[in-house]
Amino acid sequence: MQIRGEVVLYYNPGNGVAKQTALMKSVFVRMGVRIKNVRPEDVNETVGYLAGLKGFPKKEPAGDAQMQEAEETQLPVIPEQILVLKGFSSARLDLLLAALRRAGVPRIDLKAVLTEQNSGWTFYHLYQELREEHAAMAGERET
Repeated sequence: MQIRGEVVLYYNPGNGVAKQTALMKSVFVRMGVRIKNVRPEDVNETVGYLAGLKGFPKKEPAGDAQMQEAEETQLPVIPEQILVLKGFSSARLDLLLAALRRAGVPRIDLKAVLTEQNSGWTFYHLYQELREEHAAMAGERET
């Protein structure tokens, strides 16, 4: 199998989608796509850091234990699944999306391709942007 630079950042809020997650990950594995799970405690990291890009260091933790604990309890909550795709050509992206549909993976509304602009955003900021775009597009379709 050819090794590619394709990576999927996958955020799962853990709300009962285990079967869907297993189906999706099996598609990624068959296609040779690396999977990086984004955990709830990672939402304040930059997308570039999570995707393994050079020049995007891990966010420095707060100085003392009390401040660090306060930061962790104030993490923003993302209630939806998110896919961020890195290193995909247009053709490979089409193949991936078709393979997910064929495997019976329910649609994930919040998807993005890693770009120079969004790589500097926190994962939570990316979520907010995707949520706004999705709401705007859904509103346009209803009219």
